[in-house]
Parts: sequence; structure tokens; C-alpha cells
Amino acid sequence: MMLSSYPLWWLALPVLLLPIWWHRQKRQRLKAELLATARFLPSAPPQQLRVWQWRDRMLLLVRCVLLVTLIAWLAATIFPWRGDTVLIDSGADNAWTEQQITAAGFTSAARAALPPNALQWLRAHERDWRPAARLLIVARAGQIAMPARVPQFSHPIEVRTAPHSVAAAAPRTEQHITVAATADRAMAWQSLFAAFDVAGNAATRHKLSAEPDANTTLIVWDMPAAAPPANWRAANWWIAAADAAPRGDAVSSAPAVPAAGVARPAFPELANASTLTLNGITMKYADSARGRLWTSDAFPPRDADTARALYESWQRLSAAPSPPYATPSQIFGSTRSALPAISNARPAYWLALALLALFIIERILTHARRT
Repeated sequence: MMLSSYPLWWLALPVLLLPIWWHRQKRQRLKAELLATARFLPSAPPQQLRVWQWRDRMLLLVRCVLLVTLIAWLAATIFPWRGDTVLIDSGADNAWTEQQITAAGFTSAARAALPPNALQWLRAHERDWRPAARLLIVARAGQIAMPARVPQFSHPIEVRTAPHSVAAAAPRTEQHITVAATADRAMAWQSLFAAFDVAGNAATRHKLSAEPDANTTLIVWDMPAAAPPANWRAANWWIAAADAAPRGDAVSSAPAVPAAGVARPAFPELANASTLTLNGITMKYADSARGRLWTSDAFPPRDADTARALYESWQRLSAAPSPPYATPSQIFGSTRSALPAISNARPAYWLALALLALFIIERILTHARRT
């Protein structure tokens, strides 16, 4: 089976139309007869008539096969063209990056952006580098996942990752939250999300608004006498219990008084809601066309302990997947003697011989036609 190391070469197949077009046209000169009155007419060059017909079908076939063989040979043949290269993480500190490049002796090497899954990408594209080429990867800590097994490369690859003290700080994320609450409850919700802003090392900022937009991830609905607009959409909704009494500050030290929450009539999906208990907080949830609906007697919390438990529970429900183990700074030696793509590309040899034979036949047929 033919191996296509560079399959994009097969996009050149439309060039077969060139010999077909050339062999189908034939120029035939019209026979000109001089008339006695021609001397009174302006002189004009003889005209030619193009007649479409097949000519030299054997030569046409040889030329088409020659072009197909040439494209197949280019698609199966490896042409290493890269030299020493540095793959740089765009988020790494510039001063630290230049220091590492100079220390590794890659000052004059070409530079390229670090692709996702760098080690796997290098294994797939390592054939692009010349045999004597070296590679250097400069990245922040945690940007390169540690593989389950030590990867094998045909080129020496050095990985230099920045320590956590040098790595750029992670940007602070922002969550857009819409709060629709009565006047006596709005302050409690604002105090709750203000406490959320400083929790978790202040990694997330909660931006409150009165109406949702395309960036809204959570809608808080605490208006017992009203139904939300039909066009409001968000991934999650917090719906306060219908019979909950007005509360004071969300982070006050008053003891919690549980209330038997009843779902709002505006949200009939909560009638068949599932129940979930985390950190002592019981929540009910159900999916709807508006988004996932959540309700609990702890909306909003009455004391600091309930607020802390609600924050931890919500973080567990919306937690991102754990990051993979980071690859530390190390050097991968050239432990692979030959690249699989090159060792399996044996059809390129007989394709080269076939290409030479077809070229000789094409020249012979072209010369025979002229003679």
C-alpha cells in the first residue's frame, strides 16, 4: 500500500487536464484562393480553424501516466527541510525565554509557536527535520502534559519549563451573573457574590447585572410575585424558595433557620426535580429550555458558614477537569534510529524508477511523431 507522507500533493491531479487539452486541439489552415478583385481589398493574414479531436492517443496516455506517477512520488517522498528549531510557548515570560534559548545554544535557530500536545505533534511531524537538527521546547510549567511512557524521537529534544515563580500568573476569570431580586433581598445576593470574589484566592470575579446577555452564565431569580421574561437564557438558574422569609445580610452571624422551600409556579420543571446534597446543603435541580434550574432553602445563605458551604458546593459542581501531570525540564535523546514514515515509504523507490522509464518513453514517442 502506498504511503502518502504529504497527501496534499494529490490536490495537483487537475494538472492532467493540460495534456488532454493540448492533444485535443488541432489547428488547420484554410485553403486560400486569390481572386481578381483581391487587389482592391486590404491584405489580411491567413486564418486558422481549431478543430477538437484526439491526436496521438498513445502519447497522451503516457503523459497522463507520467504526471500521475510524478504526483504519487512527491506524495510518498520525504524531504526534510527544517534545521535547529525552538518551539516557544506564547504565554511564557519573554526575558526568561531569551535566557533559556541563549543558555541552550539556540540563538541562531529558527523559532516557531508551541503547538498543542507538543510531544505528540513532534512525533507526527519529526520527519520534517533534517537528521542533524536539534529541537528546544521553552514553555511555562504545566503546559506540556507528561506522557505515560517516555517518548522516542530520532532527534535530540530538550524541554525547558519555567518554575512556578517565573511562570506568568493565570489571568483572573470573570463570570457574568444576572440578579433579579426584590429590594429586601438584593443586598443579600450582592453580599454573597462579593464574598465569592475574595474566595478561592480571588481567582474569579463575579460581575452582576440586571439583565442577561450572551456572556451570562448564571441567573438568580428571587422575585416571588413575578415570572422571568421568556427570552432569558443561561446555563444555570438559582431560584429562591417561594415561601422563604426575607433575610438580612448573607454573611451575618445569625444562626440558620431552615425553610421548607416550595418551587415557584413559573418553573413547573422543578415539580419533578432531582435532589442533591453537598456539604450539608440540599439542592433540587431540573433541566428546562431556559437552562438548568437549581433551588434550595439556602438561597441566599443566612450566615457565613452556609455561604462558605454553598461556595464550595458550587465549585465542586462546576469544577473543570483536573490538569494532567506536567512534564519537568529534561532532555529526550535520539533513541529511535529511523522514522516510521521514512522506513515505510518504500514505494517511492520504484515510483522513481517508473517515473524515469515513463519519461524516456514519452521522449521517444515525441521524437517519433516529429519525424
